[in-house]
Amino acid sequence: LFAMIAAGLRDEVLQSNTPWYCVSCYYCMVRCPQEIHITDVMYSLKRMAIREGYTDHEAAPDFSQTFIGYVERYGRSFELGLATRFHLAHSPLRKVGIGTLALDMFARDRLALTPKRIKDIEGLHAILETAKAMARKAEATGGAKLL
Repeated sequence: LFAMIAAGLRDEVLQSNTPWYCVSCYYCMVRCPQEIHITDVMYSLKRMAIREGYTDHEAAPDFSQTFIGYVERYGRSFELGLATRFHLAHSPLRKVGIGTLALDMFARDRLALTPKRIKDIEGLHAILETAKAMARKAEATGGAKLL
């Protein structure tokens, strides 16, 4: 994505689904040796894509928000719930074939039927609240903006 940005491939960057996979955990910013504020870049790209009409009828933002909702509630993703909610909302008839994939994954014990909460969900909530406070502070000073 950053190579596409450097190459000036604006349309390709704004059509990319990469920013929508960012869950705003800030891990990439902590690990980046160049100290690039990657999360801020992802927020900016999301806002630009929405503003300029590059999103697929809000499918990407909906997917992102659904994913984040599960992570905030359970501390991890819940693939079956995520896929079910997303596909029922955005293309229920076109996704009938996914059912066979889900059954195969379930048969191989690769798909949980119910979400499982992490052990220290309260600790995660405290971390998320701190991250949100940091984002609000950054927004107030002209940095990253919350969606």
